[in-house]
Amino acid sequence: MNLNLELDHERRRFLTRRWFFRDCGLGLGSIALASLLGDRASAQAAGMATGITNPLARKLSPQPASAKSVIYLFMAGAPSQLELFDYKPTLAKYNGQPVPKDVLGGQTYAFIKPDSAIYAPEFSFAQHGQSGAWVSEAFPQLAEVADELTIIRSMNTDAFNHAPGQIFMNTGSQQFGRPSMGAWVTYGLGSDSQDLPGFVVLNSAGGLSGGAGNYGCGFLPTVFQGVPFRKGAEPILYLGNPSGLSASLQRKTLDAVKELNQQRLGLMGDPEIATRINSFEMAYRMQFSAPELVDLSQESKATLELYGAKPGEASFANNCLLARRMVERGVRFVQLFHEAWDHHSDVKGGVKAQAKLTDQACAALIKDLKQRGLLDSTLVIWGGEFGRTPQVEASTELKRSLGRDHHPQAFTMWLAGGGAKRGVTLGETDDFGFNVVKDKVHVHDLHATVLHLLGFDHEKLTFRFQGRDYRLTDVHGEVMANLLA
Repeated sequence: MNLNLELDHERRRFLTRRWFFRDCGLGLGSIALASLLGDRASAQAAGMATGITNPLARKLSPQPASAKSVIYLFMAGAPSQLELFDYKPTLAKYNGQPVPKDVLGGQTYAFIKPDSAIYAPEFSFAQHGQSGAWVSEAFPQLAEVADELTIIRSMNTDAFNHAPGQIFMNTGSQQFGRPSMGAWVTYGLGSDSQDLPGFVVLNSAGGLSGGAGNYGCGFLPTVFQGVPFRKGAEPILYLGNPSGLSASLQRKTLDAVKELNQQRLGLMGDPEIATRINSFEMAYRMQFSAPELVDLSQESKATLELYGAKPGEASFANNCLLARRMVERGVRFVQLFHEAWDHHSDVKGGVKAQAKLTDQACAALIKDLKQRGLLDSTLVIWGGEFGRTPQVEASTELKRSLGRDHHPQAFTMWLAGGGAKRGVTLGETDDFGFNVVKDKVHVHDLHATVLHLLGFDHEKLTFRFQGRDYRLTDVHGEVMANLLA
């Protein structure tokens, strides 16, 4: 009875002059917007006017795009650039000695003293491919595709600890509650898949220090947040109908719920109701699309061996293969989290172990995308939240030895495909790998470049919240033009 009174009150409010002009204005404004923006926006604007648009419907980018999808291999925990990509023979020369004070510049750390000794990497390095990229022996298979990589050795960040560092790298802010990069991309471009989420999250190691905020939607409508797939043989729960519920009864039930939600959406105009409608329909379609997607046994023996993937297992290799299958099916943004790179002790053993789990699959992903003609349109990103110190971390109290502390001043990431220039190494650090001395790249610069490759001006992809236009790059950031193909 109370619900009926509330609905009746809302209907009567629509008859008042103020509400009449509000809703007429909305409809006329949408029509005018469609006229101004042209055909590419007319369908979306008409959907906004009627309140039944699919929030994840495919949208055209405002400017020419090189990439149409992203696979982000997030190496959470912060891999040591000194063991992998930033070759520093000077460290061997000064091994066991303090870092010169003029290099330190007064920098302090959480777990090591400023005068801690230099620790030379225990991996050998060699140049690979026609590009001559320096890659350590820890990544022998990635070295085989060195000419496909865009290596950035001059990354730097504002964050020092894992949770804010991960949140910053993924959202452009150290504050929780901002939209993640995947959410921004699906907000701007929608999805090419109608049967799968536009933004999918896969995890192959430990829990994230930054938690779900790393793939959240922040103040954007919740339809744009990342959808986690579980580890193991059943990544998506409850795909099957309960016993006794036929497919026809399920469809009738969903249709009835959809009709009620659409009525409510027409009254309130709340985008979360559109999200709810879309979620129910997406879940229904995924009952048919998801089992086929995650069935890796459909892949050839050669493909499984290329990745080192095994159907039914929970592994980084399986997730890389799943990521390829997802972008093939139109998923816009796939993010793989591998939280296992925090090596405060035994950095050699830790890097060796994680490289064994990830090297083959990373290289296989690039090779597989290329041979299928997908690498040109898929941007692959690899990296963590910051780097590691050239000084050693050792603590009897904490039972640590031969490790490395957090280092935000300089670290390495790489890109592949999606319009990034191939076979390029950008940036340099000093002889100790401590500070960037050439072509410094801030996190916001990376984000600006990713958005540019997807067809966006990073200053114009905005969302108004609490009276301010927000963007992924916050208030600064520049496109790295020298990395564009």
